Amino acid sequence: MIKAVDLRKGKLISHENALYTVHTATHVAKGNKRSYIQAKLKSLKTGAVLDVRFSVDDRIETPYLETKPYEYLYRDGSDFVLMDQATYDQIHISRDAMGEEASLYLKGNEVVLCSFIEGEVVSVELPNVVELQVSDAPPVVKGATATNQSKEALLETGLRVKVPPFIDIGEVLRIDTRTGEYVERAKS
Repeated sequence: MIKAVDLRKGKLISHENALYTVHTATHVAKGNKRSYIQAKLKSLKTGAVLDVRFSVDDRIETPYLETKPYEYLYRDGSDFVLMDQATYDQIHISRDAMGEEASLYLKGNEVVLCSFIEGEVVSVELPNVVELQVSDAPPVVKGATATNQSKEALLETGLRVKVPPFIDIGEVLRIDTRTGEYVERAKS
């Protein structure tokens, strides 16, 4: 059991005797202690999305999950192919189970955390930070500083990110998968 304020994107919960993944969870603060959590829950069975409001003190049941690290290898049509790092067995995961953003952050050889219920993959957690190369960006401006300007860069996976003006084509950047934001240049 967790409190409603602890809901995070990607968390698996049990709501009204069905399994849902948290798509979004927003804390809405009202005066006079009337705060609540507004959440969008996606059904694992039907894919339907529910808008649900929880009190901040509500207790929400979380099912027991077996989690295991897998290495992302490549795309096979619309499926993602993952490899068990211990047994080298490969599994195919649908785009729905991986999440829409997985193709924008994964290029190959990243470790993801798969959650299983009764041997079936129910969710996949991406690494918090990935390293991606800049494939297109406006030219570097002489004398520009990172304090007040940014430009949009296209990364090798097709992801578009706001970056400081000194970033150039070919550089490898660290990107936060939770926010989609530039963190820093990757260390060589």
